[in-house]
Amino acid sequence: MDSRDTAPDSWEQEDDVEATADTELQSAFTGLNVNAAEFVPSFLSRDSPENATSEGTDAVASMEISEPVVENGETDASAVETWEQKGEPDEEEPGGGSSADTGFCGDEAQDEMMEEDEEMPTPKLPPPPPDAPKKEHVNVVFIGHVDAGKSTIGGQIMYLTGMVDKRTLEKYEREAKEKNRETWYLSWALDTNQEERDKGKTVEVGRAYFETEKKHFTILDAPGHKSFVPNMIGGASQADLAVLVISARKGEFETGFEKGGQTREHAMLAKTAGVKHLIVLVNKMDDPTVNWSLDRYEECKEKLVPFLKKVGFNPKKDIHFMPCSGMTGANLKESSELCPWYTGLPFIPHLDSLPNFTRSSDGPIRLPIVDKYKDMGTVVLGKLESGSIAKAQQLIMMPNRHTVEVLSLLSDDVETDYAGPGENLKLRLKGIEEEEILPGFILCNAENLCHSGRTFDAQIVIIEHKSIICPGYNAVLHIHTCNEEVQITALICLVDKKTGEKSKTRPRFVKQDQVCIARLRAAGTICLETFKDFPQMGRFTLRDEGKTIAIGKVLKLVPEKD
Repeated sequence: MDSRDTAPDSWEQEDDVEATADTELQSAFTGLNVNAAEFVPSFLSRDSPENATSEGTDAVASMEISEPVVENGETDASAVETWEQKGEPDEEEPGGGSSADTGFCGDEAQDEMMEEDEEMPTPKLPPPPPDAPKKEHVNVVFIGHVDAGKSTIGGQIMYLTGMVDKRTLEKYEREAKEKNRETWYLSWALDTNQEERDKGKTVEVGRAYFETEKKHFTILDAPGHKSFVPNMIGGASQADLAVLVISARKGEFETGFEKGGQTREHAMLAKTAGVKHLIVLVNKMDDPTVNWSLDRYEECKEKLVPFLKKVGFNPKKDIHFMPCSGMTGANLKESSELCPWYTGLPFIPHLDSLPNFTRSSDGPIRLPIVDKYKDMGTVVLGKLESGSIAKAQQLIMMPNRHTVEVLSLLSDDVETDYAGPGENLKLRLKGIEEEEILPGFILCNAENLCHSGRTFDAQIVIIEHKSIICPGYNAVLHIHTCNEEVQITALICLVDKKTGEKSKTRPRFVKQDQVCIARLRAAGTICLETFKDFPQMGRFTLRDEGKTIAIGKVLKLVPEKD
């Protein structure tokens, strides 16, 4: 047996054996009468036989290079893609697959991938090149009666725009089949927690994003059920655009629209929350009772228009109707042959073609907080209503006047150093504990603080209330993202709906469909602005016993008497 095949007693010995063997080889090579260049193995330099020991390490190195490894910071695209496809889409932690899954051999390659994965959060979309103009951010809220198909349409859009891969959906479909709920699988892309999936009802406002050529959209999937209307108000207050989903199926449209249905209430709340443009999606057109019939579509349209007009939308400019089917995806991205009578653009191209929203990036910073949690510090979520925020900036949290510093900024889960108005942000803050923040607090810049107080005068419209409303009436006030109990302390005057004239005498009560100016007092200090100065933070709804009673706008803030 050759001495080189057995393990040596010590490595020095081994070295010498190799070296002698190599010198023999070299002399043999040179002895050959061939005009070719002298052959030197890649791991030996020509003159130093001592380098033979580096054979082992070099071989490993060359093996590593053959793996798709990161070189000087550039990620190998194919490597990352396989990594993403293999990992479960709903994993929080990056790097969660075993090495067998990812198709990498060798621990070093695995470790490198892990490190690289931790360094950069993995957005599903490739980050745009730095010189590309930033896409406009648009927040779209899906509203409508329970079971109209809001989450399903949201899931279908995410699939059509490539935000959810086919494999994930197949997994959802399998799981849904096991629960005999196979038509629900699309909505599971947005209804992520167990309770929502078991009952098939959205509870919290789901979030997801998708991009078109010109814009970056955030989907806010609001709950349709009447018990969760407060959550829906929080969702609508972050939106620029509302999509009212109604079901064309016989009987379902009617229940959503009758007195207790959520179609009416949601449209009204969206208007109060400051949504200017409404797209009405007539969903479930593929249902056997409808079968893409134009008559049914027109019937739904005729019933809705007068009501939306009453809420304050202008049918000519602010409302756009379109038929679609969330289950099959017809008329969402491409127009469908099933409905030749609809000539407009399908849903996603229509969103893309809408005019841009005007927003002031140099205005005062206002970021109403929607939610907060602990994650290596305090993290808050919200939509930047005006102004722009940069990393490491000092801000003030109102109404408690805590000075905080922005440690990091995530816009739709992609880290940035700077964010403009209209973006949905996650901020990691320093200098404040999570327990000290409540939804409805507002981040401002120190030079221009937002107003806070407990007493204010407002103009309110009573929408639905059986009896009369007198001073001393209590309700829940929803203003931007804040919920607070308020009491109507005084009615100042009635306002004539047609002429806008104010009554000379103080009314003793107000009833349904009247407009009045009243003084309200909140149970605690809240942040608000007058409607004239800052519409997003000056409009509100009053709710009681699970119904929306009134909508209104803040006219002036009353300073507290000390």
